[in-house]
Amino acid sequence: MMSRQRGNHADDMEEEYEMEGVDDMMDEFHGRDGGASDSDVNEFDYMNSRNQDTTAAQARGGRDIQGIPWERLNITREKYRQTRLEQYKNYENISQSGEVSEKECKTTEKGGSYYEFRRNSRSVRSTILHFQLRNLVWATSKHDVYLMSHYSVMHWSSLTHTKSEVLNVSGHVAPCEKHPGSLLEGFTQTQVSTLAVKDKLLVAGGFHGELICKYLDRPGVSYCTRTTYDDNAITNAVEIYTSSSGAVHFVASNNDCGVRDFDLESFQLSKHLPFSWPVNHTSLSPDGRFLLIVGDDPDGILVDFRSGEVIASLRGHLDYSFASAWHPSGLTFATGNQDRTCRIWDMRNLANSVTALKGNLGAIRSIRYTSDGKFMAMAEPADFVHVFDVESGYEKEQEIDFFGEISGMSFSPDTESLFVGVWDRTYGSLIEFGRRRQFSYLDTIV
Repeated sequence: MMSRQRGNHADDMEEEYEMEGVDDMMDEFHGRDGGASDSDVNEFDYMNSRNQDTTAAQARGGRDIQGIPWERLNITREKYRQTRLEQYKNYENISQSGEVSEKECKTTEKGGSYYEFRRNSRSVRSTILHFQLRNLVWATSKHDVYLMSHYSVMHWSSLTHTKSEVLNVSGHVAPCEKHPGSLLEGFTQTQVSTLAVKDKLLVAGGFHGELICKYLDRPGVSYCTRTTYDDNAITNAVEIYTSSSGAVHFVASNNDCGVRDFDLESFQLSKHLPFSWPVNHTSLSPDGRFLLIVGDDPDGILVDFRSGEVIASLRGHLDYSFASAWHPSGLTFATGNQDRTCRIWDMRNLANSVTALKGNLGAIRSIRYTSDGKFMAMAEPADFVHVFDVESGYEKEQEIDFFGEISGMSFSPDTESLFVGVWDRTYGSLIEFGRRRQFSYLDTIV
């Protein structure tokens, strides 16, 4: 949890939304009787035994992409969607922050179809979500995606439709390499709060400031460290990047108000930037010069990454922010907030945001650009992922509509695939979308 007034323990985890008066509807939706177990393991087994993957061909034939049998339920999809929109309660740190002026938010042309449904892999489910953590899905190619499932980091191959365990943190995890500052004693039963995978490197952050680094082409774990022993130590976000010298680094954002940069050539902390509020997310500009920082303050900041000097304050949001991303050009960037908006900013004039894009249910928890800069996706905490045509000035939008908490989303580096992790006790899954091409013969190349 990112707010300072909350604890970090699993027992303190709570749902972000409340759905009052629809308990019976939820039971019907999940197809569960009153005696069903709430155990994760039982639910997971139940899900796997009852549901099968939905393919693109089945979806074109009319099957729900999540396999929800609406024809057997006592409620239609349309009615359930309406009730969910009406009764989902967005969490706010600042009262009524979601009541942003409609005049300020851009009206978009909906109905675009940039990414089309390819497969819903119900055999892969993300871990139970902690309130505001939505960065647990990472694609390294159009066929390879990494995500959390219980206490394991899993690899899912959309080519072979198989899954494999990459890292298990349910027991004791210790580094098999010796590096100065590395905690050779390791960690036990780490609760993973955030994840990042790039090229051959995986970095997992934990609820108590843990950082676990694993190279995918090496056995075991290479490096373990703890960013802080502060009581409010949760690692909120991790970003892996390559420095101008060619060295691999990663930046960790923590609830103890710190941003830390680690050099994985030397496995050493190379920079620590302290701030006055918990840092929920950071994004490094494509040229490595600027660090975009958002957290438990309505105003984000832009920092000179070398000196740590604050260059600009970003004023416009009404609540705390939890997501950020740079456009590949480095000229614009985006921030996502609990006021239910994603704001687009231009480096050439930071006095005001260029535009504000509004969600349907709640806070914007995750933002991603395609590597070619043509599309931007923003994810709400549940049910909706919005894909915008950047070249239209964010005027055109594809709205992806499903049911369940969103554990993360990721475009593949080649822009061909979009993966969305969905947590739900029964219909949780990894949903895969493929980029729609103008020429049909390209659609056959997978």
